[in-house]
Amino acid sequence: MRIGAVVLIIWLVIGAFAGYQRHYYNRNPGCSRVGTIAITVAAGPLNYIGVNPKVSCHVPRPSR
Repeated sequence: MRIGAVVLIIWLVIGAFAGYQRHYYNRNPGCSRVGTIAITVAAGPLNYIGVNPKVSCHVPRPSR
């Protein structure tokens, strides 16, 4: 169980570093930006073998 936790932490740290290298943390967070950061961190080392996850979301505007 301990090995699995260590592997998970390393996986997420690698994903966070990939987001840092892509400059995702420098811009204002919006719906799409936060989603892209989350999926990049979750993808972990897969980012370095060609996975480039992007999230797009559209928030509905309130009616008048």
